[in-house]
Amino acid sequence: MSMRLRLWVLAAGMLGTATLFVLACVELPVFGGTWHPYGDRAVHAALARRTANTIASVNFDQRALDTLGEESILFGSVLGTVVLLRQTRDEQRLPPEPARVAPPVRRYALIALPVTLLIGLYVVAHGQLSPGGGFQGGVVVATSLHLLYIAIDYRALERIRPVGLYEVADAAGEAGYLLLGAAALLTGAAFLTNFLPYGTFNTLSSGGTVPLLNAAIGVEVAAGIVVLLARFLDQAVEIVSGPDDEAEDGT
Repeated sequence: MSMRLRLWVLAAGMLGTATLFVLACVELPVFGGTWHPYGDRAVHAALARRTANTIASVNFDQRALDTLGEESILFGSVLGTVVLLRQTRDEQRLPPEPARVAPPVRRYALIALPVTLLIGLYVVAHGQLSPGGGFQGGVVVATSLHLLYIAIDYRALERIRPVGLYEVADAAGEAGYLLLGAAALLTGAAFLTNFLPYGTFNTLSSGGTVPLLNAAIGVEVAAGIVVLLARFLDQAVEIVSGPDDEAEDGT
């Protein structure tokens, strides 16, 4: 295919996509109006399935397949980072030197660590009831663990952060979401259908599969963020260039 023909195909595709977007926008409700069919249907579906947080119902029930794609993007990013930042044969790993931490920083970081961890777990556990969920709570949980690095030093962080286990947890969170979706197939329903009993409204056990999918996301996000930061910290703190790299840099 010549370059000219490729450009014509690209132009036709872009024009078709733009046309579809324009047609879709024309059919949208007027901004600020009183007619909101999509929002009304989403709220009705959330209430029908005993999920107090409509956003969680959309993410983990009505459009759970979209959330699987978002989770897989993070999983792929973690996998790519692990591959790209792995230690090569010409690199050396040296134990990091302990650094002095100012007493006020140490004190407040150690106080904030358990509080932040508890908040993160709360946000994950109550994702189907209140704002938040696995994505937000997972990031908070991962952040809380790294307060130990700020409060003490890198070696203290390493003791509570065996990277291999977090890599397994990251994969387990991704697999858990897929397996819950596949379990619906055993009941004769579609993939990721909310097939469990909906429970009692506004309780932790409400929402059917919503809290379980939300928990799987929380595990995957928390573990994935820890692994990402671990690989970048390895490069900055532990891994140094080998003799060949130093010779090329002129150092």
